[in-house]
Amino acid sequence: MSSATTLTELKTRLLALAGTTDGPVIVGVTGAPGAGKTTLVEALVQALNPEDQPLESHRFAHVPMDGFHLSDRELTRLGLLQRKGAPETFDAGGYAALLERLAAPRTAVVYAPGFERTLEQPLAGDIPVFPAARVILTEGNYLLLDRPEWRQVRSRCAEVWFCEPEEELRVERLVERHIRFGKDPVTAAAWVQDVDQPNADLVRTFRQHADLLIHGWVP
Repeated sequence: MSSATTLTELKTRLLALAGTTDGPVIVGVTGAPGAGKTTLVEALVQALNPEDQPLESHRFAHVPMDGFHLSDRELTRLGLLQRKGAPETFDAGGYAALLERLAAPRTAVVYAPGFERTLEQPLAGDIPVFPAARVILTEGNYLLLDRPEWRQVRSRCAEVWFCEPEEELRVERLVERHIRFGKDPVTAAAWVQDVDQPNADLVRTFRQHADLLIHGWVP
């Protein structure tokens, strides 16, 4: 497993991928909750797509795993609402199917679901991915998880990168995010300890299977 620490290194790697493939390529970015995956992918997409180009011409796109959260109503039915964010609270099969569709040659826009953090709910048809996109960056916690439904996701990715910041910073950032989106400080800290941390421990058990380790990158 190779490693990288700077945005420039990652941009160079993505540009090389974009120039050597015949069709669209999927690159996954994974890591524990609060590792900075979304911020990193957004920074890369912004840096790689020229500001003066319309969205329809962008060669780099971002499709997050979070759009495949099950709704709170379905999690309540399944008795999983208090475990929201665990692997079984996502539609992994639907996620894998979308990635397969995005990796195929396309002549029309494909719509991916987004995730509204204020509502804490997925939003259908929120992200347009146009045929011009040569590299689709997708990020989420469980891209390397060794379970049948998640192995389907991994098989759709040409590479998967593991984002690993300093642990104290990761936890601090995660608590701040929960507070920013509506939890009081005590509830936020408890959620990080009781719900997010077991998921983080699970994610780390598969880090050795990543193609690239991104260590110490700070947004």
